[in-house]
Amino acid sequence: MTHVIQDHGLAMTEPYAAPEAPASFTALLTPHRSLGPKGFMVLMGAVCAVSFGTGVLFYMIGAWPVIGFMGLDVALIYIAFRLNFRALRLYETVDLTPEALTVTRVQPSGKAEVWSFNPYWVRLKLEPRIGRSTELSIASHGNRLIIASFLTDAEREDFAAALSAAIVASGSPSVV
Repeated sequence: MTHVIQDHGLAMTEPYAAPEAPASFTALLTPHRSLGPKGFMVLMGAVCAVSFGTGVLFYMIGAWPVIGFMGLDVALIYIAFRLNFRALRLYETVDLTPEALTVTRVQPSGKAEVWSFNPYWVRLKLEPRIGRSTELSIASHGNRLIIASFLTDAEREDFAAALSAAIVASGSPSVV
């Protein structure tokens, strides 16, 4: 039961609208970002200062070609961080109403995928995996969807407990 919605950039500023019935449980899941915009500017300033200082030192001793490599180094670090920040635009919304459990995943490109399940038939499974992160999945009628894969194990466990409690409160059996 997958619906794919192609949205060219709007999904990042205006998240996909929740189902029209009042939600009894709503969650917005986003990846953790340890470095904010201000921290990024400070880090890039420090990298630029060190690279510029090192480049000037090499220029003074006659190894002027090193300056180009120092600039390339700064450019590659900047590009790597920008790609990382772009990947962090991924998010998932989980909306539970008496009629449906709806999961919407918006990719960094803005492409949204929507899955809808009957909450009575939904089964949650939090599976521990040896040597790897746990895996949280929603299953119903032979369909299985892995959600919250970018959360830490503790966050995933807390979310699974909250969603399970909301599903049980809505009158549906649920297993976590």
